Amino acid sequence: MKKLNTLFLGIILIILLLTVGANRIEHAKGRANADVVTIYNWGDYIDPELITKFEDESGYKVNYETFDSNEAMFTKIQQGGTAYDIAIPSEYMIEKMMEEKLVLPIDHSKLTGLENIDARFLDQSFDPGNQYSIPYFWGTLGIVYNDKFVAPEDIQHWDDLWNPALKDSVMLIDSAREVLGLSLNSLGYSLNSKNMTEINEAAKKLSSLTPNIKAVVADEIKMYMINEEAAVAVTFSGEAADMMYENEHLHYVIPTEASNLWFDNIVMPKTAKNIDGAYAFINFMLNPENAAQNAEYIGYSTPNKTALELMDPEVTSDPQFYPDDEVISHLEVYQNLGPEYLGIYNDKFLEFKMYRR
Repeated sequence: MKKLNTLFLGIILIILLLTVGANRIEHAKGRANADVVTIYNWGDYIDPELITKFEDESGYKVNYETFDSNEAMFTKIQQGGTAYDIAIPSEYMIEKMMEEKLVLPIDHSKLTGLENIDARFLDQSFDPGNQYSIPYFWGTLGIVYNDKFVAPEDIQHWDDLWNPALKDSVMLIDSAREVLGLSLNSLGYSLNSKNMTEINEAAKKLSSLTPNIKAVVADEIKMYMINEEAAVAVTFSGEAADMMYENEHLHYVIPTEASNLWFDNIVMPKTAKNIDGAYAFINFMLNPENAAQNAEYIGYSTPNKTALELMDPEVTSDPQFYPDDEVISHLEVYQNLGPEYLGIYNDKFLEFKMYRR
């Protein structure tokens, strides 16, 4: 009996030790979550010095991960394997994430500095009232050309890409929405069209651009244009800024008839564990000094109007990257087309790429 009592007491002691150990582990995990802000962002999309500054000022440590497409980001957050506190998707994906309930609502009473954001970039159709997202960067889709090969007056509109003089000289970004969208815009249609007659007409016109296409690529466009391996490219404004910095013969044009106005906004995924840390980071990036530093490092346009006052006037007055209201009024924000029409756009784009082979 004594042995049984001793055994029984031993078992109880082991259970108590395991319970205490488990509680300590959970407590440690809780402390780790409270001390770390996990950020999911595009590659090279924040000045690394700002990460260090945020850690020093806030006391949080940053776990920083990157993605290369909105779709990859969406899938990983949907799977829920990592508890991201902050993510920075684009406008149409934010709309999709809202529909799928993958983002948390933002409590505006916890924000400091939202008044620094230009009103033009708030209350957009993809997130009315900015209930789920805060502007981070914005920009446009346009045309980069090399003045050694193309005269400025010859490349001002989407239709100019079809000029026979540009045979085997045009590079396109490898993306269905952008490429089919520019063809739709060139016909006077919305780049969010769900009209099959318009979509088919745009796809047919796009096929006639084939002789002028040198390549359909992604990040390689930057290198090709800097090295003058193509005369013209369709790309985003921030990428264009990088190219122009490296080659003085490159220039960026926003077709005045229509184009894409894009946004990358900060959201809090539904799996966020460190809510306080997430708000601390958002407020840190709303600080004009930090927003200005980030814009100068990345080269994209900041929505922070107060930050503009701290930046080089030569940059902020450049209509290529800070277009006026008249130009912006002709631009469209991508909408979430839904799986049916997104599939149609992707199919038309794939047919175009296969046809040019």
